Amino acid sequence: MVVPSLFAAGAGDPPPIPGARLGAADAPVRPLLLWVRTGAAHVRLDGGPMLHLKAGEGAWIPADGWAERAITTEPGTVAFPLWPHVGVGAWGLSELTRFDVPSGRQDWLIQLFNLQVTPFNGRGYSPEAIEEFLRRPGSRSPTPVGVGRNPSSEEFASPAMPRARGARAVAEELIRDPALDLTVEHWASRVLSSARTLRRDFLADTGLTFEQWRLLCRLAAAVEFLAAGYDVDQVAARVGFASRNGLTRAFKGRFGLTPHEFGRELSARPGAGGLTQRAAAARQTDDLIRMTRKMDTPAAPEMLPAASTPSHTNDIHVLSWMYRGSGYLDIGDRRYERERGVATWIPAEMEHVTGLRENSVSLPLGNVSTGDLQLTVPLQVRFSPAWDDYLMFCSISARSGLRPDDHNPRHILDLFAEQVAAQRALSVPMPTDPRARAVAMECLRRIGESGGTHDVDVRAEIHRAFRDETGMTLGRWRYAARMRIARDLLAGGAQPSAVARRIGYAHLPTFSAAFSRFHGLSPRGYQQRESERNQ
Repeated sequence: MVVPSLFAAGAGDPPPIPGARLGAADAPVRPLLLWVRTGAAHVRLDGGPMLHLKAGEGAWIPADGWAERAITTEPGTVAFPLWPHVGVGAWGLSELTRFDVPSGRQDWLIQLFNLQVTPFNGRGYSPEAIEEFLRRPGSRSPTPVGVGRNPSSEEFASPAMPRARGARAVAEELIRDPALDLTVEHWASRVLSSARTLRRDFLADTGLTFEQWRLLCRLAAAVEFLAAGYDVDQVAARVGFASRNGLTRAFKGRFGLTPHEFGRELSARPGAGGLTQRAAAARQTDDLIRMTRKMDTPAAPEMLPAASTPSHTNDIHVLSWMYRGSGYLDIGDRRYERERGVATWIPAEMEHVTGLRENSVSLPLGNVSTGDLQLTVPLQVRFSPAWDDYLMFCSISARSGLRPDDHNPRHILDLFAEQVAAQRALSVPMPTDPRARAVAMECLRRIGESGGTHDVDVRAEIHRAFRDETGMTLGRWRYAARMRIARDLLAGGAQPSAVARRIGYAHLPTFSAAFSRFHGLSPRGYQQRESERNQ
């Protein structure tokens, strides 16, 4: 086993996660399973009602039946887009379906994303397993399967729409929000008409007075909300009645049943569970429909299967992060261990095998060209669990079309500027003696500590190896490594005071003097020169 260069990630908080979007042009024309791990996402098909998903919820979006698909996520959201095998959905999953993701299945879906975008084998992730997951009890369509399948027959339908422009505009507003309680005069002013003309148009086009038309509109909406499972008090408030009693009187006068009796009769009617668009939109907005996971939910896999890639090479450096468990990277006869929280830069043009042990999950975070990073051996960076969500977002942005509008693939290199700078410090002559080299790597790992590896802690033969093999004492070597790291951090735009702290200097003047002695320029002078060169 070989222990590669291992550096700790910055101690600060991860950057904020920006919003992202996935347009129709960014995704293959295949079924899509979207799962929201944190935050909130929104799905719209063909300009229809917006489907709102919050953390722990997912949506199955079929490949057929729509022309345009738009998916957006709010800032702070981690949402995984998954494109299962084309065979998934062949057994009737032809509708937009929302479902909850039990906690035991979440890592299974993360690993499914990894298998989708990497060369790992996919044993244990068959189309049938995904189909079973989607079809478990409680998954439901948030949009109507067919309006005729729910209680929207002529008896319960909204009243006829007026044809006159002003009256129709008012009617459309009331259809959207039947609880709007404006006077005829107010409505008339909104559509640039008069109250008299508005009343005349409603009566002429629908055979109903404005007040009668609005009442029937509210009752039709009440039917939809009752069918969706809202209680009578909620329905009364939603459709514009001041009280439960007012709704009950009007409802019974129109349909011969109280709202409670209507709901009871509906629950006993087979096939009456579909939702109209209005009820579906209300459910989505309020998050009141949720799939229950109390009965017959298939158990989560007790163990995620082990996985590995075939032996292969990349023409770019690839960054792979262990989110859960452990794995390994085999290059030739050398094995590099990968632990939870460790991200490993895999060098380009090196034949390798990447493996995951049972119950382990990894994700690719991005890649950079050989021109952006010189790398001949694996470089590892350790992250705390506080970074999990941000690193998952990086993976999704790198390997799917769900990303911010201003996504820059090179941002992953900027994120690891300190670690890359430390790796570049390896260009300082390194001792070949194994014990001396181990001390050098420990110095780099502890570069931010004011003392670093104290000379008094090092045996005399190690000091001799540094002098003989690098031409520098250990102290001089550590100073050179710090100045190399400082140079790269300053070139990347870091403030001199921050660089000083990062490489172990408690005071800026002390760091400035040391930098000037080594490079012949002050830290700010060096930054200015590099900025002018890049213009």
